[in-house]
Amino acid sequence: MNRYDTIILGAGAAGLMCATQTGGRVLLLDQARAPGEKIRISGGGRCNFTNLHTGPENFISQNPHFVKSALSRYSQWDFIDLVNRHGIAWHEKTLGQLFCDGSAKQIIDMLTAETDGAEIRLRTTVSSVERKSDGFVVAQDNGEVLHCQNFVVACGGKSIPKMGASGLGYQIARQFGLPVTQTRPALVPLTFGDMFKPLAGVSLPARVSCGGVSFDEAVLFTHRGLSGPAILQISSYWREGMPITLNLWPAGDLMDRLRGQRQKSGRRGISTTLAAWLPKRLVTYLAGLHGWKGNLADHSDAALADIVQAVTAWKLHPTGTEGYRTAEVTLGGVDTDALSSKTMQAKNVPGLYFIGEVVD
Repeated sequence: MNRYDTIILGAGAAGLMCATQTGGRVLLLDQARAPGEKIRISGGGRCNFTNLHTGPENFISQNPHFVKSALSRYSQWDFIDLVNRHGIAWHEKTLGQLFCDGSAKQIIDMLTAETDGAEIRLRTTVSSVERKSDGFVVAQDNGEVLHCQNFVVACGGKSIPKMGASGLGYQIARQFGLPVTQTRPALVPLTFGDMFKPLAGVSLPARVSCGGVSFDEAVLFTHRGLSGPAILQISSYWREGMPITLNLWPAGDLMDRLRGQRQKSGRRGISTTLAAWLPKRLVTYLAGLHGWKGNLADHSDAALADIVQAVTAWKLHPTGTEGYRTAEVTLGGVDTDALSSKTMQAKNVPGLYFIGEVVD
């Protein structure tokens, strides 16, 4: 029998969660080898499954108010309760991020168990979706034809194509007349050519700013540019041509610190002094870039202020990003103006739903 109440395209986080709530005869279709593949690799394999501070202000969309309805019905606390009911141990890492003590597989197993017998077909590709008077007709590449009353698109964006991401959800949206906002890779390393090649592997806490938004977390220098949690987050706000600013001394007053050292140990070299507080390779790089030489005593307050400026307000112009190949998410997507904020149903196509990363 090929008739279902609901067919969900995508057995990732959104698709599995949808299946736990849907009821009736449910089928999940996914071209991956296993359900929840992006869950499996998230959080370094431990799945950062929610955040204590989740709120509408944390979502990037052309309509920042769209998520309010969903979050008022199901919050991070509801999901934490679900995790606790399944006996999954977890811990808070930093900034409200919650990780499994064990592995991401625990979250996948939990969601799969909660689907209450929904059928999951893997390594399956959908070739077409059509709207009929009695629902939807879904054709698979193997020639099999399926029928359903409700069709849910939960196949994500374009990020990490090696895991099957293809942009199919956007094609389906456009097919049914739903607008799609501009998409771009996010939570992605920024590229700078080879300018940071000598610093590859250097990591330190920093504040990264762009367009009035800042993040205080680790920054990692790579052969091709910058990565690390702070960079991945700021990448969601960066646009081509915009500069970013690095503050390599986000805590405390560096000027006071340098003045104090000058008074106490004036004969100490400026680079030696900074290398006691910052990674040595980074100090050597900055010293070469700015021509820092001599001892602390050789530097006036104005000269020290120039050094502080270089360390705390380093303006950089990325050449681009690493693209969808390494991006953790896709920004943009199905325009929320075309969806009901209460049900995620397409306003002009009854029975058609879009959920998860495919949505803006």
